[in-house]
Amino acid sequence: MRFTFDDLIAVMARLRGPGGCPWDREQTHASLLPYLLEETHEVIDAVDRNDAVALREELGDLLLQVVFHAQMAAEAGGFTAGDVVDGLIRKLLERHPHVFGDARLGTPGEVLARWHELKQREAPHRGAFEGIPATLPALARAQKLVERAAVGAAEATRAAGTVAGARPATEAAAAEVRRRLDRLADTAGADAARERLGDLLLAVVALASAAGVDAESALREAGERFVAAHEAAR
Repeated sequence: MRFTFDDLIAVMARLRGPGGCPWDREQTHASLLPYLLEETHEVIDAVDRNDAVALREELGDLLLQVVFHAQMAAEAGGFTAGDVVDGLIRKLLERHPHVFGDARLGTPGEVLARWHELKQREAPHRGAFEGIPATLPALARAQKLVERAAVGAAEATRAAGTVAGARPATEAAAAEVRRRLDRLADTAGADAARERLGDLLLAVVALASAAGVDAESALREAGERFVAAHEAAR
């Protein structure tokens, strides 16, 4: 016997229902946020370690958070887990016309450009940076901001991985990092140093974006190398 998604929804409803679990029954959307964040990071950690067994378990824990929030919304007369699934499938169908429709897109860059085009049609008055969570880690959020600002032909070229388009952007971003590093070296005063260091970090994120590198992952991996080197030297 294998349990299904419907079984998961039923178990969650029982836990939250009369005679269910006291801890589960007292939770709110806000009280669950730390667990949602923790489970997300545990998924990331499993991926970084290339641990398929752990990834399966952590994805289950993350799915529990989704179903938990949906159950509370259903109890309040809002949406249900079924509504979440329905909305997600509709979005996937609408944003993949090259798979489920007649559109012909041959490269990842073309797909990405079309994706942004469809999102813009859905919300034509949406702000350039709307939808980027303020609660993201600063480095990850900075890269989202940089990449959102670059939506269009330049981003499509970079995403496609074409050397001709990527190299000039990377060289220009690297030059900007060097310029801001020189400015920081000549800075006096804590406030000015803080501002210029922030600008330098943003320039480094732009360099990562131009090079097609996820800055958050790159820094996390560098931190692990630092720990390994430190431990080896002891």
